[in-house]
Amino acid sequence: MKKYAEIVINNDALDIDKPFTYKIPEELGDKIKEGQWVKVPFGIKNSLVDGFIMALKDDEVEGIRIKSIKLIVKEEPLLDSDDLKLIEFLKENYLCRYIDGIRLLIPQGVLKGAKNKFKLVVSTGIFPPAEIEEKYKDIFDFIRDNEGKYNKSELIKEKGFSSYKINKLIKEEYLKVSEEIVYRYNIKEYIDYKEKELTVDQKSALDEIRNSNKNIVLLKGVTGSGKTEVYMQLVKEAISQNKSCVVLVPEISLTPQMIERFKGRFGREVAVFHSKLSDGEKYDEWYRVKSGKAKLVIGARSALFLPFVNLGLIIIDEEHENTYKSEQSPRYVTREVAEYISTLKGAKVILGSATPSIETYYRALSSEIQLVELNNRVDNKPMPNMDIVDMREELKEGNISMFSRKLYHEMKEALSRKEQIILFLNRRGFSTFVSCRACGYVFKCPKCDISMTFHKNGYLACHYCGYGEPQSKICPKCKSKYVKHFGAGTERVEEEVKKYFKDAKVLRMDMDTTRNKNSHESIYNSFKNGDGDILIGTQMISKGLDFENVTLVGILAADMSLNIPDYRSAERTFQIVTQVAGRAGRGEKKGKVIIQSYSPDHYSLNYAKNYDYDGFYNDEFTTRGLMYYPPFGKILLVNASSKNEVSLKNFMNNLRDELGFIAKDEDNIEILGPVPCIISKIKDNFRWQIIFKGDLSLDFCKKIKDKLYQLNKNVYNEIKVYIDINPNNLT
Repeated sequence: MKKYAEIVINNDALDIDKPFTYKIPEELGDKIKEGQWVKVPFGIKNSLVDGFIMALKDDEVEGIRIKSIKLIVKEEPLLDSDDLKLIEFLKENYLCRYIDGIRLLIPQGVLKGAKNKFKLVVSTGIFPPAEIEEKYKDIFDFIRDNEGKYNKSELIKEKGFSSYKINKLIKEEYLKVSEEIVYRYNIKEYIDYKEKELTVDQKSALDEIRNSNKNIVLLKGVTGSGKTEVYMQLVKEAISQNKSCVVLVPEISLTPQMIERFKGRFGREVAVFHSKLSDGEKYDEWYRVKSGKAKLVIGARSALFLPFVNLGLIIIDEEHENTYKSEQSPRYVTREVAEYISTLKGAKVILGSATPSIETYYRALSSEIQLVELNNRVDNKPMPNMDIVDMREELKEGNISMFSRKLYHEMKEALSRKEQIILFLNRRGFSTFVSCRACGYVFKCPKCDISMTFHKNGYLACHYCGYGEPQSKICPKCKSKYVKHFGAGTERVEEEVKKYFKDAKVLRMDMDTTRNKNSHESIYNSFKNGDGDILIGTQMISKGLDFENVTLVGILAADMSLNIPDYRSAERTFQIVTQVAGRAGRGEKKGKVIIQSYSPDHYSLNYAKNYDYDGFYNDEFTTRGLMYYPPFGKILLVNASSKNEVSLKNFMNNLRDELGFIAKDEDNIEILGPVPCIISKIKDNFRWQIIFKGDLSLDFCKKIKDKLYQLNKNVYNEIKVYIDINPNNLT
């Protein structure tokens, strides 16, 4: 029996970001295990707090008074030995706290005390059906065929069976009443999604993946090449070997399609896990996976941290997407965590994309990971033709609408042929900002340094903090009436479409229309079933979705992602244009794509137009090397915020001196800042940043973190600080 336990306290304070040693009392000695949730006394008042056992040991602890564990909250460990190693990995590689890693692996529903939901159900009893009288056989047969699905009242009220007969069969023990778990999510039946005959390319890709001696594989396949069917074959093989699998998608909007396909192929016992589930639903899915009842999970990045039994396969679809980078601590990169998990469990990782990230493709070309390619669409269907329209010329010709003449003509033609259209604009709302034409005043959020977006309901909204107010028709600065909306969002596009195409049925998919539960699925099914002619959306419609009748895609403002102040802006533009274009022509009809741009000569657009990933990669790779950006170097962002701008500025200048002292002996490290962030205020908090760029080792990053913790202790309540390695953006 071990004498002591190393326990992490469930608290956010920086001072206690370490395991504390507790004595194991004799009465609990044989029950204590690593990974358990326990209650321990903590602090001067010895208040009972939650803790998690990270390790057990026998080494005597001398010189201090050791407190004892008081009770075990859950006897079954919530974390296993691999989980504990993963928490250490997250802490070391993403500079987070222990408790951040623990909360990532244990859903809030579990920690809040969520429980299984039960109901009394009727099922078959101890006697064979041959002994049952004829008048009872219909009830018995129905219950046998629907074992454990219905309770007595449902059988009587909904199915019309006699309560007398049911009670008689229960009394005679032909039937029995028992308590069953009711799962709160994911019980829908799906149409059988039949296995498809693989193309020569798909068979070759499967063989390469099977025979590869590398556990990490990049499956680079053009849009429509059948990557999903390859995934399904790999899942089928893994499940046949009694291994668990997880398929990750970058957007919740993609889960309805993936669920439909995978449940149609593999049945109801497919778990689903993403942020839109309630605490109770997450609890159910978490325990279904932990108990081994669900061998396959479809979900967003958080699904990677479920307690799989014998995990054998991790698939990351659209691996290049920035949604796979967490924006909250721990600020992990999904593919990096997946690779670490693969070393722990021997699982194979498939990274799928038509437009892989520069970092991933570099590793594949360097033979660090396996490269497998699908260069043709299924049945050799042609890729859609892409045309770039110069919107500057449209203006010169007097066209001031948001639709170029070419796009308008193609939309009219597609609708006349009863074909569907997707219009992409990566900005929601009605207009991007509201300004006074007399004095130039821009309506900004009072809490953030950002212009507010006008919505059709008459309100101005901040998409950073959620602040909203009715739009004034009078300029608050010069009192003029010349207040006008500028720019366009998806709401405005919807209005314009309805103006020009009055008979078209229009659907919109963006953050505003998908706030409610199951809204993604509802819009997806409506468009798939032909209840919409035109689908307007933001980046959530740019990838993965497969609609056979879509023949035209319009990209309304291709320059938008080019103007983001980020070294990845060209890469993201190339990816998003290629991905959105890939929604067209996936059925029997040929597709067409119209790209509207004010920068039609930009290399990312022209490489995308020609589906030339390798050409784009070579240009971008050269630029990254000259600037020492990833994959050649790393970026470490130190971001601080405070309501007091003077205190924040002083703190950051002092921080720069202290951190600069650590970096002075390092080679090839550049320090930028401190400077205000591009968005210098959010939610009444001013924001400043310092950026390190270069050969940043994990040891160097840890020194920066430790010094940051030390300096931040005295001002923790006033100034909030976070650090991020290779952040998604620098705004």
